[in-house]
Amino acid sequence: MRQYLRGLIALVLFTASQAMAHHSFAAFDLNKTVVIQGELTVVRFTNPHSWFEVKVAGAEGKSEMWKIEGLSPQQLFSRGLKRSAMKVGDKVTLTVNPMRNGEVGGSLVNITLADGTTLLGGPGQ
Repeated sequence: MRQYLRGLIALVLFTASQAMAHHSFAAFDLNKTVVIQGELTVVRFTNPHSWFEVKVAGAEGKSEMWKIEGLSPQQLFSRGLKRSAMKVGDKVTLTVNPMRNGEVGGSLVNITLADGTTLLGGPGQ
């Protein structure tokens, strides 16, 4: 019985540590924000996080593909963002917490849709 209990405790601790690690925003610099404008190329309202890819004009006119992590679809919906409000090809302006490692990408802070609607969408807001 003791061995069973130890195994159960180990499983609970391992699962809790994995859940906490999943929700870490350590990859993003939450003290900085960057504003990008571009065209949506990917829109994924998936759990546990939504993902967006945005084609942004970079240095010397060369395009960059920014990968943006958002909140869960339910959290975005509760803030007023419906799935139908965003589609591939839409022009958007996003404020993001950039990647710490300098790669193009970040965590969504807010988004301004093609119709001018601005919605809050992430941890660094």
